[in-house]
Amino acid sequence: QVQLVESGGGLVQAGGSLRLSCADAGRTFRGHATAWFRQAPGKEREFVAAITWSGGSTYYADSVKGRFTISRDNAKTTVSLQMNSLKPEDSAVYYCAAHPSLFRIATQPREDSWGQGTQVTVSS
Repeated sequence: QVQLVESGGGLVQAGGSLRLSCADAGRTFRGHATAWFRQAPGKEREFVAAITWSGGSTYYADSVKGRFTISRDNAKTTVSLQMNSLKPEDSAVYYCAAHPSLFRIATQPREDSWGQGTQVTVSS
């Protein structure tokens, strides 16, 4: 099953920073937009941020705007999520997924692109 691979999660104090990575080692999702989502216990999965294949356009949820930055490396095999000024409410399992269109990725990511997720825990 093709999928992206997330890494970089961990435990951090409120106000701290973490950098997550989403790798497409097999270059399966060339030409696709990539997005980060998160799911906290007992809550629905929610969209966090997305970036186009070119890296030229980005889109953020209001809850993370100004604190999180999504970027894509020059080789276009890895998408990163730099998370600053973390809050306890940012605690969740973070996943990445892909879709050919930035305009649809937030609601219709490819089901075969989901990875196993990486846990982020922010202590108060």
